[in-house]
Amino acid sequence: MARPPAILFVCLGNICRSPLAEAAFRREAERAGLAVMVDSAGTGDWHVGEPPDPRAIAVARANGVDIAGYRGRQVTPADFERFDHVVALDLANLAKLRALRPAGSRAELSLLLDHVPGRAGEPVADPYYGAEAGFDTTWADVSAGARALVRRIAAPE
Repeated sequence: MARPPAILFVCLGNICRSPLAEAAFRREAERAGLAVMVDSAGTGDWHVGEPPDPRAIAVARANGVDIAGYRGRQVTPADFERFDHVVALDLANLAKLRALRPAGSRAELSLLLDHVPGRAGEPVADPYYGAEAGFDTTWADVSAGARALVRRIAAPE
């Protein structure tokens, strides 16, 4: 039996956007009855072992998802073999992932919003330095991306 598709969401610190993307994707995959392996990571190491930002926890909770138990981690070269899809939340992190990616690795790299019709190339805005309302915008973006990516994985071309 083949293993389920594995998806890794990546932002800078792994405490805002990528844990929210992981949570939104888990929820959408469950709704679709799609078995997947999902994780999130950061390209930086500042928040390794830390929980998500309290504002990210709050917006996830307000949308029915508990991410309080998530812990930050940094992307490793092994992730490019472990995951089928490594999904960046912005162009800077996508560039870092391309540089980190070992030659010949199997992971497909993309931006999350590339999977949303009409939004290819768009980043998910980083809410970290802004007001709480930015986390609502981020949740809306990662949810749209999660729905589109679940549809793509569930019905490959």
